[in-house]
Amino acid sequence: MNKREIPVDGPENEENVDNPTTEETNDTTEKATVENTSEETASENEVDAPTEEPVKEESKLSETERLQKELGEMKDKYLRIYAEFDNYRKRTSKERQNIIKLAAKDSLGALLPAVDDFSRAIRLANDSEEKIPEGVVLIYNKLFKALEQQGIKEMETTGQDFDPELHEALTKIPAPSEELKGKIIDTIEKGYYLNDKIIRYAKVVIGE
Repeated sequence: MNKREIPVDGPENEENVDNPTTEETNDTTEKATVENTSEETASENEVDAPTEEPVKEESKLSETERLQKELGEMKDKYLRIYAEFDNYRKRTSKERQNIIKLAAKDSLGALLPAVDDFSRAIRLANDSEEKIPEGVVLIYNKLFKALEQQGIKEMETTGQDFDPELHEALTKIPAPSEELKGKIIDTIEKGYYLNDKIIRYAKVVIGE
């Protein structure tokens, strides 16, 4: 009669039974750890995310301020250059006008001695009651009128206060009256302006 073998739970079988449970537990623990780590990372990202926005806004603000500062500097530089150019334009325009006005200074100045001779001859003739030919007076008047059209103007001297910036004193004589002291008593050579610029100083006699 055959005997039926009955399995007996030994230490080896117990190990075989316990191992699957331990592995499942380890897997569960690892999954839980991974999930916890993922949740922590997500929460950290959620916490850190808002801090990036103020940094970006601050960066944009500083960039705007820098651009505004550069724009202000460029505007200031432009205004300075424009003002300098405007002053240069006005100065050169004025200089050009003065050059045009005084371009004929030498030519017109060369005619002044002839005008003086005419004027002196007419004055002496009037003082001595000599008759001057009308043609001479006509030539003098035409010549002087032509000079006036070019900007020549005669300087008034006799009876005026002496001004060293306008007059050249040749000599001093006793004044015939108190009122004429320090004034011009006689004019030896007339002075002239060309477009309000002196081209010849008057030579005068002063009373003292």
